[in-house]
Amino acid sequence: MSVWGTLLGGAAGLALGGPIGALVGAFAGHMATKKLAEKIGAPLGEAREKITFTIGVIALSAKMAKADGRVTRDEVNVFKQAFRVPEGEARNVGRIFDLARREATGYEPYARQLAQLFRDQPVVLEELLDILFHIALADGVMHPAEENYLEHVARLFGFGQATYQRIRESHMGKDRRDPYVVLGVERSATDQEIKARYRQLIKEHHPDLLIAKGVPEEFIEVANEKLAAINEAYDNIANERNMN
Repeated sequence: MSVWGTLLGGAAGLALGGPIGALVGAFAGHMATKKLAEKIGAPLGEAREKITFTIGVIALSAKMAKADGRVTRDEVNVFKQAFRVPEGEARNVGRIFDLARREATGYEPYARQLAQLFRDQPVVLEELLDILFHIALADGVMHPAEENYLEHVARLFGFGQATYQRIRESHMGKDRRDPYVVLGVERSATDQEIKARYRQLIKEHHPDLLIAKGVPEEFIEVANEKLAAINEAYDNIANERNMN
């Protein structure tokens, strides 16, 4: 079953504190009866990380929708379309999105909690940030308020400025990307250093590895786009330097 199909029951059985736990509690409160919640709130096992990741993505996406002060119904529709949420599950996703968008907690506590939950898996946090970039650029424009939001979330995730710039650059248009920034290397780096860095990034962002670390398959298309940007950056540098 897809992560969208398990979201309702999985969220009900997700024992978490903090803002994510509060959001889950509010979501579960919309269920028809407590008995239903108990019935579907089965032990999560390995699904726990995937559901936590998904709720975190929805919450931070909802908070980003408020970043430029223009909250519209289109924001949740963009999310649903970007990640192909099935029609039968769209209502639950929209409910969590709206709850997160309306409640008074800022985005910072959500980002801090996710940073703590995935503290040993920075590549998962990077994938989450990639997803937020993907959503922000869904309309083809990066608004200044959205960029400020993403930069601050990156800091809360523990990423320095150089890492943020590397992540950001991979989402720029092909004709605007600096391949060295995409790989996170200096122009003075040797060919061997560039090759080593390229191999490291390809390994870290391999879809199978991300799925094993808790990233739901429904979000892996963003990882594939990231890999394409990394491959393109390496090819451009290799051609420029005549690397074998």
